[in-house]
Amino acid sequence: MHDDSLELRQFVSPHMVDDRLRQALIDCWVDVTNAGGAAGFPFPPIDDRQAAPALDAILTSLAPDTCRLLVALSEGEVAGWLNLRRDPFALIAHWGTLHHVQTHPRVRGRGIGVALMELAQQVARDEMDLEHLHLAARGGVGLERFYGRLGWKEIGRWPDALRLAPGDDRDEILMILAPL
Repeated sequence: MHDDSLELRQFVSPHMVDDRLRQALIDCWVDVTNAGGAAGFPFPPIDDRQAAPALDAILTSLAPDTCRLLVALSEGEVAGWLNLRRDPFALIAHWGTLHHVQTHPRVRGRGIGVALMELAQQVARDEMDLEHLHLAARGGVGLERFYGRLGWKEIGRWPDALRLAPGDDRDEILMILAPL
């Protein structure tokens, strides 16, 4: 089920992201992380002091050929976002990687994550000329089931690679979507 008010947007340059949107992306990342989401910060709680520099690094890297920011807006508010990257090194420039896939907790279950993932696939294939996508997901939170329903395949795991707390080690799950 997709959110009827959903607007999907793509950003390919740091200049496209104004201060209001930047802050909304930071707020989303903080809220997702503090609700237990596996979006890049493993040790909640976090606040703007951690999220802002990480987001700014992504925004600074935005470029049509190598780094894109995909954002879902619901009723004009940031509902989720992800970062799609390709390495410019010729040997591996035919594949891309998804990073920081997240949906705001207040809008989960409305198809926003699915819509973002579908947009990422379309942009990767049709605009960036990528042949397949990779991602790494935190084990123990059901992400492999979510991605699996969208056609992603698990290709391996790094057992106990992620230490969230003493006695709480999680696998890092490696997944691929191919061909696009």
